[in-house]
Order: sequence, then structure tokens, then C-alpha cells
Amino acid sequence: MTDTPLMVSMVFAALLVVTTLTQLGLLVRQTRHVATHRDQVPAAFVGTVSVPEHQKAADYTLAKTRIATVEILLQAAVLMAWTLMGGLNWLNQALMPLLGVGMGQQLALVAAFALVSMLIDLPLSAYRTFRLEARFGFNRTRPRDWLVDLLKGLVVSAVVGLPLIALLLALMNHATQGWWLWAWASLMGFNLLLMVLFPTVIAPLFNTFAPLSDDQLVQRVSALMARCGFKAKGIFVMDGSRRSAHGNAYFTGLGHAKRVVFYDTLLALLTPDEVEAVLAHELGHFHHKHLIRRLLTMAAVTFAGFALLAWLSDQTAFYTGLGVTPNPLGNNHGLALLLAMLGLPLLGFFASPFWASQSRRDEFEADRFAGTHAKASALASALLKLHQDNASTLTPDPWYVWFHYSHPPAASRLKRLQTA
Repeated sequence: MTDTPLMVSMVFAALLVVTTLTQLGLLVRQTRHVATHRDQVPAAFVGTVSVPEHQKAADYTLAKTRIATVEILLQAAVLMAWTLMGGLNWLNQALMPLLGVGMGQQLALVAAFALVSMLIDLPLSAYRTFRLEARFGFNRTRPRDWLVDLLKGLVVSAVVGLPLIALLLALMNHATQGWWLWAWASLMGFNLLLMVLFPTVIAPLFNTFAPLSDDQLVQRVSALMARCGFKAKGIFVMDGSRRSAHGNAYFTGLGHAKRVVFYDTLLALLTPDEVEAVLAHELGHFHHKHLIRRLLTMAAVTFAGFALLAWLSDQTAFYTGLGVTPNPLGNNHGLALLLAMLGLPLLGFFASPFWASQSRRDEFEADRFAGTHAKASALASALLKLHQDNASTLTPDPWYVWFHYSHPPAASRLKRLQTA
């Protein structure tokens, strides 16, 4: 590999072109399919979904698709700029006279890369919030709150992320050939710790969580959790309406730190029967150990990724083929991490349909669980309300669903629930 930087460049460019064209092709199919069915409500929803509601969902989907097209093209251009066009190499060389060659310079490189990437993403993020979401009546975020959240996110990322990156770089620099095993174990331990701390330390920095005050609903939800063998630290309501009209429910945390969280927008939209059914669906994920399975899958994928990174970081062509001149004195670990972050997702892109199908299977399993521990009809009506309230299209393109949808389309879920 050390003699084939041109081959590395060509493979990388080919993967970038193929993944970009595939994503754009899927968006074209989605656009055509949704636009074609815009004016006719699917037969299964006639009488429950009005034509204006269906058209709003189609228009919202089409608007998001246009933004996604711009985002994909921007990401491809930025990826080229960072790699083959020399952006990462320029940033690395610019920091050397200031910080010298060492772990401090590599840590600064990773931090600068993250900051520049965030600044590049900001315009689309602002447009999505203040134009797209506002146009369809979903945005409730004030510019001041958006900026405060942005600054809080930066601080949290620095406090949490920089020590982790420093640990990984130190392991790469000082450990033996098996550094990647220690790095993988450290990352897994960090992720588990973060899941414990997130509900009580991080999430309250961005939202207010209050105990559920509806006594009857508390009793009902508590009885459901007892039937399902689920123990939680508490049942909370999150002030989601302060930022968005979208509704949701979830449980978070690990072990004794688990919490059940309802968006206030969801509680305002659904009946008690429907709230119970939605929570039963979430508890279905717990019952079937979907979270544990996903954690184990993530651990296996990350293990393979670190093993690959350990080999790539010793190959000169890995750097030069991706537009970077490595420091001949060594200590290119930050460069190796960033190049892996930029390049490896291209290899994993075509596994997307597999992961999406696994996620859809989990959703069907959770629906079946909910249908046996709550009312299947209540879950069906809740799902329909949430699709209407969130303006989710009822007519997605089948190929787009196969490749991208982590949740089954509404028609598929409702059909199975009606059968149940």
C-alpha cells in the first residue's frame, strides 16, 4: 500500500462519487413518488386524513428533500476539500509553527477541524430551523435560544469530547501495538458512562424536565411499567414545545438511571389510552433488548473500525492518498483519526439498507409488544395522529424506504396493528 497513493485517491474518489450519486438518485425517486401522489389520499387513510393534511405532508417532505439535496452536495464538496484538495493538510501544517509537533498540536487539529465543520453546517441548520420548520408551523425556537443552545453544545462538546480525544491520542502515542484495543475499550466505557450521565447532567442543560403531574396518568403508566418489568427513576415531561411542535416519547439512561420522558406536545395531542400505547411500544424495545443489541452491534463495528485504523495509520499511502503529508517524525495520530472519520463512512454507506431493515424489524416487534400490553387500536390511532401532527408523508418511495427508513411507513405499521 505504501507505493499506491494514486490508487487510494482513485478508490476514495470513486466511493465518493458512487455514494453521492446513489443518495441523489434516491432523493429524485422520493421527490417524484411523493409529488405524484400529492393530491390523492391513500385508500387506507380516506376518511381519517384530509386532502389538505395529505398535501401539507407531501409539501413538507418535498421541502426537506430539496434541503437534503443541497446538504449531500455540500457534504461531498466539503469532503473533497478536506481530503484530496488539501484542506486538512493545510490546517495541519498551519498549526505546526504555533504548537510544534506533538500531541498538543494533534489535539488542536481535531478541535479546529470540529469547529470549522460546525461553522460550515451552521447556515443549513439555521435555514432548516427558521425557514423550513417555520414555514410549516413547527418552529418555536427563538434566535436567542438557538444561539444559546449552540454555545451550550460547544461547551459540552469541549468538556466531554476533548478529554476523550486526548485519551485516544495518548493511547495511540504511548501504548504498544495493541493500542487500538485500549482505545476501543475506552470509547465503549465512555459511551456507557455518557448514557448514565445524559438524563441527569447533560439533557437538563438544554430542556426542563418536570415530574408528570397527572396523577391518573402516572398510575396508569406505573401499572404498565410494572406489568412489563420495567423500573425507572421517574416519569418526566420535557418542554419540547419551547423549540418545536413535534411530539415524541422515549426512555433514556442505563440501569437505575433510566427515565421515561414525554414531550409536552405529545401529551397535549394524545388521549390517555394512546399515551399508554406509545409508552408500551417504547417498553417493547426494552423487553426485546433492542438497546442492548444495538450497543453490542456498535461495539463490534467500532472494534473492527479501530482494528482497521491501527493498520491504516501505519501506511504512508493512507495519508498521501487522501491529500495529507504526514509528519516524517511521527505523531500523526490526530490526522489518522480525522482521515478515518472522513473516509470510513463511505465504506459503510452501502450497509445502510441492512441497518435500516434491522431497525424497522425492531419497530414491528415493539408494536406487537404494545398490542399485547395496551390497546393495539390506541397505538394505531396515536401513530396516525403523530404522522398527521408531524406532517410525515404517507406515500414514500419504496426504494427510499428500503435504504433510509429506520421506522416502517405508516401504512405498513397500521396494517399490522389492525391485523393484530
